[in-house]
Amino acid sequence: MKENNLIKDIQPQSDALKFVKKYILNKYTITICLFLVWMIFFDKTSFLVINEINGEIDKYEEQLIYYKSEYEKNDKFYKKLMNNKNEKEKYARENYFMKKPNEEIFILVADSTNIAKK
Repeated sequence: MKENNLIKDIQPQSDALKFVKKYILNKYTITICLFLVWMIFFDKTSFLVINEINGEIDKYEEQLIYYKSEYEKNDKFYKKLMNNKNEKEKYARENYFMKKPNEEIFILVADSTNIAKK
């Protein structure tokens, strides 16, 4: 009776070994696994490199959208500025401190120590 139990205990192990030898240690399975590992981690165009490049592409596309919106905003402002003489004068006075003859400009600067305390 002990021999029957030993044979039953050994039988599942031999079935598992047969499965391993037949399917897992098959030369085609090993080759495919090695190929996949090589393509995912080691190749010049591996999955990791492609994923990193796609992240950079997404970042640059977001920058493109931002710069297009800035361009449109600046283009509208430029057209408005070039078509209206009063807008040109206002812009020049505010940004370049230009003045008319016989006119004085006073530039007020806030005291930074008082602002920092508040």
